[in-house]
Amino acid sequence: MTSLPTVAAVRARLDRETWTARAAAHAERADALTADHRARQARREKHPVHDFLFTYYGYKPGQLRRWHPGAGVVLEDAPERAGWRWYSPDPDAGSATVGLMPDPAAFAAEKPELAALVREMLERTAARPGQFGCFGLHEWAMVYRAPEHRHAAPLRLGQAGTDAVVEQGELRCTHIDAFRFFTPEAVPRNRLAPTRETQPLLEQPGCLHAGMDLYKWAMKLGPLVPGEILLDAFELARDIRILDMEAAPYDLSAWGVVPVRIETAEGKAEYVRRQRGFAERGNALRHRILEAWSGTGTGR
Repeated sequence: MTSLPTVAAVRARLDRETWTARAAAHAERADALTADHRARQARREKHPVHDFLFTYYGYKPGQLRRWHPGAGVVLEDAPERAGWRWYSPDPDAGSATVGLMPDPAAFAAEKPELAALVREMLERTAARPGQFGCFGLHEWAMVYRAPEHRHAAPLRLGQAGTDAVVEQGELRCTHIDAFRFFTPEAVPRNRLAPTRETQPLLEQPGCLHAGMDLYKWAMKLGPLVPGEILLDAFELARDIRILDMEAAPYDLSAWGVVPVRIETAEGKAEYVRRQRGFAERGNALRHRILEAWSGTGTGR
């Protein structure tokens, strides 16, 4: 595995004009990405597709708009960030200006288990080949032979038709946070029995949920990840969520969702094509996060 820094090390410096401009651009981009969600909140409206990134992961729009430069990047003349979590003084400071930087050593010292887990998840997942034969059936397994469903929307094919798709296919879910929502009848149909303990061993880049979770890992690393990468991870999660629900068994036409009919050969082909694209985007992000965290990247 990549050796992450254990001491504070400077790899770049940003003067105040530069870093405040990047922070402002980041906040503007974040606001644009969350505008629809915030408007729905104001109207007290819910959306079965787009609310997921805020309800499941639990991060608020305000957290998304806070910009950080990434590990080892000193923000010169930044007294307002004194005392921010996992920021340390510029170890090479030779002037009276207040220079602060996100410090991976401080993060590792406070959260050693989390640091080890995130590194393992990112590196192991990126190193594995993607698997592309699940066809999104994890969502179907969550309603298999179930009298009640997690979403209020009706099933496109009805209960009997939905159950038939599960029974005619093969459940290949590798992700614990999808598998744990399977109905009891669907659990033994899955090829694997993912657990929290085996998650680092089973996670693979073809999994839609593994791709969405990059947003979670980036958030957990906080200031060690440049804000630009965080928003890229959010955008990837948003795009994946759309396919996840388009391929789900629900009739979401009331929200303008056009289904990817994975019960057909054409639907399966479309799902795999887009799944492969997400796997490529996800692995690129995994490498960018690791590079920014370990201090070998560009900080962008």
